[in-house]
Amino acid sequence: MTDQDKAATPLLDHLKRRIAIAGPITIADYMTEALAHPQWGYYRKQDPFGQAGDFVTAPEISQMFGELIGLWAAVTWQQMGSPSRVHLVEMGPGRGTLMADALRAVRKVPGFADALTVRFVETSPVLRTRQQTAIMEYGIPAVWHDNFDDIPDTQNAPMIVLANEFFDALPVRQFQFTKGGWRERLVAIASETDDLCFVAGGLAPMTDALVPVTLRGTAKEGDVFETSSLAIAIADQMARRINRDGGAALMIDYGHAHSGFGDTLQALRHHKFHPVLSNPGDADLTTHVDFGALSRTFDQADARTGAVLGQGTFLKMLGIEARADLLKQSATPDQASAIEAALKRLVDADQMGTLFKVLIAYGRETAPPPCVSGAEG
Repeated sequence: MTDQDKAATPLLDHLKRRIAIAGPITIADYMTEALAHPQWGYYRKQDPFGQAGDFVTAPEISQMFGELIGLWAAVTWQQMGSPSRVHLVEMGPGRGTLMADALRAVRKVPGFADALTVRFVETSPVLRTRQQTAIMEYGIPAVWHDNFDDIPDTQNAPMIVLANEFFDALPVRQFQFTKGGWRERLVAIASETDDLCFVAGGLAPMTDALVPVTLRGTAKEGDVFETSSLAIAIADQMARRINRDGGAALMIDYGHAHSGFGDTLQALRHHKFHPVLSNPGDADLTTHVDFGALSRTFDQADARTGAVLGQGTFLKMLGIEARADLLKQSATPDQASAIEAALKRLVDADQMGTLFKVLIAYGRETAPPPCVSGAEG
């Protein structure tokens, strides 16, 4: 690590003062400060997407991704009986690329565009401006909200929620199993170096309540369990809203289909892995999404869920290969090569096709959306 990487920043100084006054903080608190601090948080002060940023998401790889998700939403709307009003909500919409591609793809679906109100859940002023610019040409009413629960009563109009690479950035707490039991991993200040470091907290005897029944009693010394109360709360809010008004939620992220043990916290900076506790506010922090926990949350709220699919399986079910072939027909050789490369990146097992998972949830009175009955893959 260079001296520049270790240089003090306002957020690092703030974190150290907080720890010095109140003691070690949870990993969830560290992630919240690093990503969402009002002044110095990673997502509040910059546009991190694309080749010039720190990472590239699926909508930035190819227009096909957003187009197919738009058509998925349109068919979901049709299967609900084509209601005259529907709210299309996107959680953490980045630059608005996915929504722009989706709106372009559904322009010819009779009645859908006229029924739509787009709602973005986004806290970053920088990204809100990008999103507004991205969808401006489509003339669809759009509203921005800081949080999902800020969305007002939609007057019984159904809601279709899109959450692509949203849950992975929500803060998690980590608990590690030791000879004496579960201890929470915390962030402290190393006395020798004055750097941030991980330490073990006191015994947490109630942690078993957070661990799924199928995993209780199976932990070995050193195993780490991650849990996100915010992810569970948001999934519960989604479930209750789509149960009440009708609708569906489509969640796409990298993660695991079933709950398990493992430390998945990682940082990315300039498209490379970065030390998790270095440069808070200047690097992205993510964890692998526990789709098992999300599924249980929707089920417990009496919503319905499909099988957890691999992204490759899901996109193939939606017809991405046929869409790629159609685009290549009018493309130059270089463009056709780029389309094929993007297709492979999105669906191949050694690219995003398996690591990225898809979960579809829908209201208990809503007809199953497309791709709900697929097998895991």
